[in-house]
Amino acid sequence: MSHFLYLVRLASKSAWNRRFTLFLIVFSICLSTILLLGIERMRVQVKEGFMQSVSGVDLIVGARGNNVQLVLYTVFRMGGATANMGYESARRLEENPMVAWTIPVSLGDSHRGFPVLATNENYFGHFRYGGGQALQFASGKAFSDVFDVVIGDEVARRLGYAVGSPVVLSHGSGGMRLAEHADKPFVVTGILKRTGTPVDRTLHIGLDGFEAIHLGWEGGTPVRGLKIAPEHVKKFNLVPKSITAVMVGLHKRSQVFALQRELLDDREEVLMGVLPGVALDELWNMVNVAERALLAVSFLVAVAGLAGLASSILAGLGERRRELAILRSVGASPAEVVLLLLFEGMALLFAGMVAGVVSLSLIFAFAAPVLEKRWGISLSAGLPGAGEWALLGGIFAVGLLASLIPAIRAYRMSLSDGLSAGT
Repeated sequence: MSHFLYLVRLASKSAWNRRFTLFLIVFSICLSTILLLGIERMRVQVKEGFMQSVSGVDLIVGARGNNVQLVLYTVFRMGGATANMGYESARRLEENPMVAWTIPVSLGDSHRGFPVLATNENYFGHFRYGGGQALQFASGKAFSDVFDVVIGDEVARRLGYAVGSPVVLSHGSGGMRLAEHADKPFVVTGILKRTGTPVDRTLHIGLDGFEAIHLGWEGGTPVRGLKIAPEHVKKFNLVPKSITAVMVGLHKRSQVFALQRELLDDREEVLMGVLPGVALDELWNMVNVAERALLAVSFLVAVAGLAGLASSILAGLGERRRELAILRSVGASPAEVVLLLLFEGMALLFAGMVAGVVSLSLIFAFAAPVLEKRWGISLSAGLPGAGEWALLGGIFAVGLLASLIPAIRAYRMSLSDGLSAGT
């Protein structure tokens, strides 16, 4: 054992003389590890955030159509609903003995590119995200009057709004020039704390406020010559005739399929109940191919870095032929020469992997607040997860094979030189 340690010390001194080249190898492995693990960590954490955009909702009920489209529009405010459902159906649903609570939702308007969601007080009491977290106010309170609006963190930050700021909503959504409900401005009464979900970029108003701003509108345009002042809107019936969807929470989650069957058999209106988790899984699977392709590319980059490890050691074997001969002359056997080169390759691989893991944690620690603040992407800089450990094992296995190639080559060179222990 002491003889082998003596050989290791000799090899270490040789490595120190080639430190610049070996540093580049370690740096290459470090970058490959950062890329591979970084993509895996972002993939896992973004998926978790995506799946936890809504929590505790057992069903999303709406007009019958595409399951994914309904969830995409209701939860993420993306796309559009094909049809609305009657508000009377929402009331009947609320009275169903299996139902614990409901959150009616109406969408369609916007404000400077941000979606507007009309709902009632149940939204702030029952809506959950991220595994059961309730919505909290950074300042102000929930809406209580017709023209009150509660805004998400991103809306407040990007538009510079505070409690008391006036807000004019626009009819419809999209990039085109939209007609404004300028005659009926809203006032910000509350700002929600950051959630890392679509709530952050949403303006929330009451269902009565949604109806009020559309008084005097027909077919998406205001009726010419008909204007209703804000102080007069309460004289009208502000109960909606239709809404986009209803989020439903049940007394027992085991009753979800029974309620789905009831909705399918409903003779008063054609409705459907969508399980959010199932629809989100289906939605995520749509981008699964691109996700795996990105991971495959990053793994190929890691393999390329390990190939550089093998090629660098191989390229240096010709220059180290004399060094290997000296090692043989002091008593090193061919097997010990193989172990020395394998040890060198493993040491470089281990150093690169450790540097990569540490660097990735530091990158995530510094980048996570910026990503969350600017794009709402929530990332954490913790220890590697199960998937990352599997990738590290893959890197180590490929690196071991890459280190064996120059080791075996050195063994053959040693034999072909006709060296022996007594040379």
